[in-house]
Amino acid sequence: MRLVNKLFYTIIMMNRLLLVAFALCSSLMFSQTTITGTVNDATLGGPLPGANIKVSRKAVGTTTDFDGKFTLTVTDTPPFTIEVSLIGYQTKSVEITQNNQNVEVSLSENDTALDEVVVSASRTPERIMESPVTVERMDVREIRNTSSPSFYDGLENLKGVDINANSLTFKSVNTRGFATFANTRFLQLVDGMDNSSPALNFAIGNLLGLSELDVQSVELLPGASSALYGANAFNGIMFMTSKNPFDHQGISTVVKTGITSQEAAGDNAFYDVGIRMAHAFDDKFAAKATFSLLQGTEWYATDYRNTNGDLGTHVPGDRSNNDYDGLNVYGDEVSTNLGGAIGTVSRTGYNEVDLMNYDARSVKFGGALHYRPWGNDRLELIYDTKIGVGNTIYQGTNRYSIKNFFMQQHKIEARGKNFFVRGYVTDEDAGDSYDTRFAAINVNRKWKSDTDWFTQYAGAYLMTGSHAEARRVADTGRLLPGTPGFQAAFDEVVADGDLSTGAKFIDNTKLYHVDANLNLRDYIDWAEVQFGGSYRQYVLNSQGTIFTDFDGPIDYDEYGVYSQIQKKLMDDRLKLTGSIRYDKAQNFDGNFSPRISVAYAAGETRDHNFRASFQTGFRNPTTQDQYIGLNAGRAFLVGSAPDNLDRYVTTPINLSTPGQALTGDTQRSIVGRSAYENAFSLASVLAGAPTKAVVDLVKPEKVTAYEVGYRGVIPVSDQKLSIDLSVYYNQYEDFIANENVMVPLYGTVGNADALLALANGDTRVFSTYTNSAADISSYGATIGLNTKVFNGFNLGVNYTYAKFDFDQASDPDFEAGFNTPEHKVKLQFGKTNLFENFGFNVNARWQDEYLWESTFLDAVIDSRTVIDAQVNYRVPKWKSVFKLGGANLTGQEYLSAPGVGAIGSQYFISWTINN
Repeated sequence: MRLVNKLFYTIIMMNRLLLVAFALCSSLMFSQTTITGTVNDATLGGPLPGANIKVSRKAVGTTTDFDGKFTLTVTDTPPFTIEVSLIGYQTKSVEITQNNQNVEVSLSENDTALDEVVVSASRTPERIMESPVTVERMDVREIRNTSSPSFYDGLENLKGVDINANSLTFKSVNTRGFATFANTRFLQLVDGMDNSSPALNFAIGNLLGLSELDVQSVELLPGASSALYGANAFNGIMFMTSKNPFDHQGISTVVKTGITSQEAAGDNAFYDVGIRMAHAFDDKFAAKATFSLLQGTEWYATDYRNTNGDLGTHVPGDRSNNDYDGLNVYGDEVSTNLGGAIGTVSRTGYNEVDLMNYDARSVKFGGALHYRPWGNDRLELIYDTKIGVGNTIYQGTNRYSIKNFFMQQHKIEARGKNFFVRGYVTDEDAGDSYDTRFAAINVNRKWKSDTDWFTQYAGAYLMTGSHAEARRVADTGRLLPGTPGFQAAFDEVVADGDLSTGAKFIDNTKLYHVDANLNLRDYIDWAEVQFGGSYRQYVLNSQGTIFTDFDGPIDYDEYGVYSQIQKKLMDDRLKLTGSIRYDKAQNFDGNFSPRISVAYAAGETRDHNFRASFQTGFRNPTTQDQYIGLNAGRAFLVGSAPDNLDRYVTTPINLSTPGQALTGDTQRSIVGRSAYENAFSLASVLAGAPTKAVVDLVKPEKVTAYEVGYRGVIPVSDQKLSIDLSVYYNQYEDFIANENVMVPLYGTVGNADALLALANGDTRVFSTYTNSAADISSYGATIGLNTKVFNGFNLGVNYTYAKFDFDQASDPDFEAGFNTPEHKVKLQFGKTNLFENFGFNVNARWQDEYLWESTFLDAVIDSRTVIDAQVNYRVPKWKSVFKLGGANLTGQEYLSAPGVGAIGSQYFISWTINN
């Protein structure tokens, strides 16, 4: 309740601020000139709703209604020019010569999607056709037409893009492989703000992002983008841009409801509602506010295979394998070897369904104030805030119930036609989140200690010779889910942040960021020259539960500067681009990231674009790589920042009897430094020939990327076929990786004492953060074809190939975690106007099986085919669109990764007004 109250208090204050601004500015309005008109489709002849009409070089404007009509009242005195535009259509200018003038405008559709304008590829507006690198784009038209339950789900239909579904409300974007749900190699920006979790450094999907009503466009650059965007833009970057209240005014709403259907969870209702309000009071001041609420039920995770041995299919009630560790069963990780005929035995665990609420919820509020001092786009001052609270599930080393997670971002920005300067803060609060594995472990220990449980088990087995009877005796008094005793113990554990007794996930980390860019195109005419830079500071605050910040927050910073020169030659057919960036992080040496690209437009109408690029990228180690200090159950995690090694000390660990005789102690603790300087290689121990582990401290990883591509438009009969092809090859250096080592509780590796500790079981597994020496490379290709068939039906198909290679023998402990299929095929078929006011769209996706590697579990993900579809009907007099759709219509459930809930079907109906 504390976080919910915090959210709604902030929303109320922002609403009051916006209402005051509305009231003040409304009193200043007066009119001089009124223009009316209609905007039509030049090809089909029908009206175009949602077209933008604005005074040229100014902010004053309006949009057409569902009948394509508009009325615009301005303070300008004729003559002046208005601009009429709509995404997907060519902009037209109309001269206004008198008051009460009525205009009729017909807009021609762009020949292909390659004519759309993007900004992200070069930090300057350019057609996709002319972009020097691969770029994908989704705009409001695709969002309205998507067959997916949300625009974020619809990103998976773009070529080369994977969506890893962590849960119903937390999905991560992946391009070109090497990603788990914590995709720290991919950067996601929302209105220029990095919306990654400051503590964990990975994008949290759209849990705190944009309302679907407020999305203007999504641009995505697969592959390295560090030359312009710095660290973490290593394997791709995505830009989500919201609608400017100067250009998109009015009140829009959406109501969406339906069911999720899964074998384990059954059929469950969900709803997703939103509202957007925006108004430009004059040509100087505009404001907007958005609110959205998603409520539903998560996909149940019920994979009970035994992760010990041969990954069999034992269920929790089947104790034929007494060393049972079920994938979605927790608490059974606690095991011991009781010797003799008994062997290794694990405690009885709890199913995940007994430890999680599975209530999926996302509440988002956004507000922005925009001020243009001179009434045009030469200078715009923006205050922007985004606030979110929600419940979701995150799978990392363990499964985490993210409950009442709160995150807010506040930005101040000054921007003009050729520059921007922005600063923002990201603040998060983990709320009531907890680790399900430690919840089960410590609920078990609440009613009976491990020592007592295993002692009773051994005694009962020696008397009866029956494992089943021994487990029954040891489980006497076990707290059963659904009982008051279990609930009381569970509530106590999940409120405790000490993982030796509790499971609470504490995080109040902050991030401060400033960046700027200046384009000199108005001052230099021989080339387009840009300069920019950024500064960032992390303030880690987990109160010692995640990081080693036991005695107070840990802060560190990083900065970067860059420059780009772009020159056009040969009658603007040849475009040369050169970029270079220098970045420096507090704990590491600086890195230079150059990029060189060339693009050539061939053909009489320049409809054939050939491109090639060379660039390097880098990724700084994350906050976890540097400062984590955590007992994750199966291993101790310790970051390798130099000032972190001695801060982490384990709780005392009991020694075996021979160990006591050797050292005179009954317990020992391990300092984090030992994992890097005094440990056995785990691979060598498992091979029966223990040797010392050589683990270097982590440093930035680097990639060298080569790419060639072609974009073109080819006449086919009376239609045009657009082609977008790219081929890439990446070489990686110092790939950041975890390496598991075994640390002895006494002795120095290389002498007899350490070997004795190994023989006695007086060791512990640590997961270190380092760089792989393996020779790693990846390569692949994408091709997309789009055209119109059968008198106006849209048809698109794309194919993605992705592969990686590395020498396993050079680093036996290394897992690459490529985690992407080798082959993917996606198909789109539909028509926005099948008959009057009626349209439909169908998307189909196929991918082959692949190996998923992560600290949670390694397993093969089966191939799958997924079909989504929607039909929509427009009611112009109500300014409404009704949509009926479904995702995964075949009902064949599939996994994004081992351990997550199987994804079933989702059916929805929506009503959108004035969008």
